[in-house]
Formats: sequence, structure tokens, C-alpha cells
Amino acid sequence: MKATIAVLEGDGIGPEIMAEGLKVLDAIAARYNHEFEYIRCAFGAAAYFAEGSACPDETREICDEADTIIKGPVGLAVREMDRIPIEERPELAVLEMRERYTTFANYRPAKLPASLANFSPLRKERLGEGIDILMIRELTGDVYFGKKREGKDTGMQFAQDDCVYTEEQIRRVATTAFEEASSRNVPLTNIDKANVLATSRFWRAVVEEIASSFPEVPLQHVLVDNAAYQLVIDPTQFNGVMLLGNMNGDILSDQAGGIIGSLGLMPSACVGPEKVFVEPVHGAAPDIAGTGQANPYSMIGSAALMLEKGLGLDEESNLIWDCLFSVFEQGYVTAELAAAVKQGTVLSTSEFGDRVVSAIQAA
Repeated sequence: MKATIAVLEGDGIGPEIMAEGLKVLDAIAARYNHEFEYIRCAFGAAAYFAEGSACPDETREICDEADTIIKGPVGLAVREMDRIPIEERPELAVLEMRERYTTFANYRPAKLPASLANFSPLRKERLGEGIDILMIRELTGDVYFGKKREGKDTGMQFAQDDCVYTEEQIRRVATTAFEEASSRNVPLTNIDKANVLATSRFWRAVVEEIASSFPEVPLQHVLVDNAAYQLVIDPTQFNGVMLLGNMNGDILSDQAGGIIGSLGLMPSACVGPEKVFVEPVHGAAPDIAGTGQANPYSMIGSAALMLEKGLGLDEESNLIWDCLFSVFEQGYVTAELAAAVKQGTVLSTSEFGDRVVSAIQAA
């Protein structure tokens, strides 16, 4: 296969972990006789300071033409970010990208096999045979895209963010979640706040309607506050697919990162009808940029998702996942995991990438 990949390194640790993601993609290309062309684009806070825009026009054009997109985290230290006007913040550029490519489904796998239970802050007995949750978060609706107002009403200051979901928005992401659950032969858990919010009651009604077309998929509904509690008490009950609205997914996926031990273990893919871009869930961590401490798992895992969801290369994607976990299971860890488990051989960012490449070559 020949594929053009737009590469947006981002800020902070972005370039470091991106280098490891591309290193692994090169190893996959060599093993399977693929040809990946990388086109590097400016994106993020550094892009704003260099070019006056967090997403320059040239970057948009390159991303439009690319087969798929891989993006690093964005953002700098608070003092630097305060120099960027609100309307030019890189976070808004990310939202624009989601809207531009209608990437309505955000895949966030939270995976931790029982053999790596010591990564988790939870007791081992809460982890059973391991955690394997695919969170599918709706990405183009909810309060993030609703009308926003600030001002005064009868002399009192107020702020307002509208939460809006259309039937089409719910239907397409719910259908995607049911298809994933069906193909994996796993249950689906819908997360909402239907006891209070009209949007959640509407969301649940649409999900129930779609469920009738997937009778083979067990379905349960869990209120979001209870889900937050249950994720800590018994995370394995959610093994399978978890369907969430935009805000609920944003919050609970970070909680899932904490449960498996690190946001450095949380890759993601933003999937639309014609374009896929992938990115780590975590931030740019400018305080450790250039130190070799960053965990590249999230970027390498995002590359695996890109191969699967963006290019249809399932076998290659699965090999990356197997090799990622094999490195951990051999007793190697990155800095933030070593601090938690207090054991294992600590690898730098590039050393971790090298180990994954070696595992791919030896497989």
C-alpha cells in the first residue's frame, strides 16, 4: 500500500513521541512492503508563534489531500499560552479539525492485561482478567459545539453553554458503536444522564431504537455519575464498548487513563466518513519536553489505530498492539510508570520506541 500521511508534531513532547510513532510505522512499512509518505505540517501553539495561526492554511490544505493524519499533543506552559488570543488557541484549532472532517466518533481504548495489573492504582482483585474497554465518544456535538453566551441579565452576570444533539449526530455514532460491539462480540454500555437532561433522554431513545437492529449485542444503560463510581469499584464490568456523549466521554476517558495507570497509555482515533486523524489523549507536557521521559505508548498506539481505522490495515495494527504490550511484559517501563510501580527497567522515549521496533522485526 502507498499512503500519504500528514504529520502534525504539535508542542512540548509532541515531536519526541511523534518520532517514535513514525519509527514504528517505518518498521511496519518495511515488514509488509508498504510505502508511507510523511508530510510535516505546522500545528499548535508553536505554529501560532511562528506563523500567526495554530492551524495555518497550508496545514489545512495538506491535511485535506492526505490519506490520513497523525497529530501530536498541543499546548505550552501557561505563561506562553496566555500570550495567545482566545480565538487563536490550539484547542480551538483541534475542534475546528474535528468539525472540518466530521470526525464524529472518537475511539479511546483503555487496555490493561492482568499481567500488567501493577500499573494500576487499583487493587489487583478489582482488575480480574484485565481491562479491555473501547470508549467511543461522540465528537461533534454537546456543549462544546453549542451556542455560547456571556453577559448580564437583569443586572446579574451569567454564562451559558447550550447542549444540543440532533438525531443524526446520535444515530451515526451509536450505529458505529453497535457495529464495533457486534464485530468484537462484546456488550455495549451506553452512558448518559437521562434522569435529568432532555438531551440524554433523547440520546437514550435513539440508542434504544438502533439497538433493535443489533439483537446480538447486549445493551445496558448507566448514568454517568454512577459510571464514574463503577469504573473505580469494578472497571471490568465495562469490558466491551462504552458509548458516550462528547463531555461525558472527555471526562470518563481521562478517568480510565488513571485507572490503567497513566494518560500516557491512552491513544485515540477521530473517525469521520472520509477522514481519520489520530492523537494521544494527554497534553503536551512542556515541563518534560526534551528530557526523554515521555511515554510514547499513546502515540504508537494512535499509529496502530491509524493503520486500522484510517488505512484498513488490521493485521499491521494488531502487531503493533502485541509488540507494545510485549515490551511492558518483558519488564520495561517508562518514567511515569516506574514512579508508580517502583520496579522494572526504565526506558527513555527513544529506547521504548526501539524496543517496539525490535519486537516488530522479530515477530
